[in-house]
Amino acid sequence: MITPPAAIDLNADLGEGFGRWTLTDDEALLSVVTSANVACGFHAGDPSIMRRVCELAAERGVRIGAQVSYRDLAGFGRRSMDVPAGELADEVAYQIGALEVFARAAGSTVSYVKPHGALYNRTVHDADQAAAVVAGVRLAAGTGPGAGHGGPAAGLPVLGLPGSLLLAAAADAGLTAVPEAFADRAYTAAGTLVPRTEPGAVLHDPDAVVARAVRMAAEGVVAAADGSAVPVAARSLCLHGDTPGAAGLARRVRDALAAAGVAVEAFA
Repeated sequence: MITPPAAIDLNADLGEGFGRWTLTDDEALLSVVTSANVACGFHAGDPSIMRRVCELAAERGVRIGAQVSYRDLAGFGRRSMDVPAGELADEVAYQIGALEVFARAAGSTVSYVKPHGALYNRTVHDADQAAAVVAGVRLAAGTGPGAGHGGPAAGLPVLGLPGSLLLAAAADAGLTAVPEAFADRAYTAAGTLVPRTEPGAVLHDPDAVVARAVRMAAEGVVAAADGSAVPVAARSLCLHGDTPGAAGLARRVRDALAAAGVAVEAFA
C-alpha cells in the first residue's frame, strides 16, 4: 500500500477555447483549484485567452502551469502524432515561452509543465517523446545543450502519470517529477488511463468522482475498471475543466477532501 501525501494539489485544464469559442469556466474553477494548466495555443487557447487566464490566476494566487500539446487544434490535442524529437522539444519550449510572457505581465510566472491529451499518454511509455518534452522544458529554461545559463524555468516541475517514462526522464534531468491522479478517469489494472475511445473511460457520476478523489488522496488507492485496487501515488489531482458542471464538481471534491482531513495545497 502506498502512503498518500500529507496534502494534495488540485489542478484543472483551463483556457481551452479559441477566439469566440469557449469550453472551460475558467473564473469559477480558479476559485477552487490551486494550480491552473493553461492551454498554450497548440490544442486550444489563443493569446487573449492566455493573457486573461493568467491575470485571473494571479489575482487568486493560483499557480500557472504550461499545458503543452501536439500541434493539433482540430483534434483538441487528442490525436497521437509522430513528431521528431528535436521538433517536439522546440514546440514544447515555444509553448512555455509564450505562456511565460502573459504570466509575467500578470505579475506571476509559469510554475510547472504538464503535457495534454495524446502527448501526455504517449510519454507514459514512449522514451523518445518523454525525453523530448523534458528537453523542451530545459530549452525554455536556457539549460539545454550549449546554453550558458539557466533562465526562470530552470527548475520547472513536470506533472505526469505515476510510473511514466516522462516522470523518470524529468527526474533524471534534475527536474521535480510530480505524480498526478485523475478523479474522473477510469484506470486499467496496470495503473494507466483507459483510452477515451473505450466505453466508460470518463466518469460522469458526480458522487463517484468525489468518492474516488477522496480515496485517492486519503488512501492512495483507486478502483480499476476490472474492480481491482490499484495503488496511486499522487501529489496532484486533476479535475477536468471540460466536464459539464466542472466548477461545481470541483468545489464538491475540495469540500469532501477537507471533510476527510486532507489538506489542499499546491505542490512545492
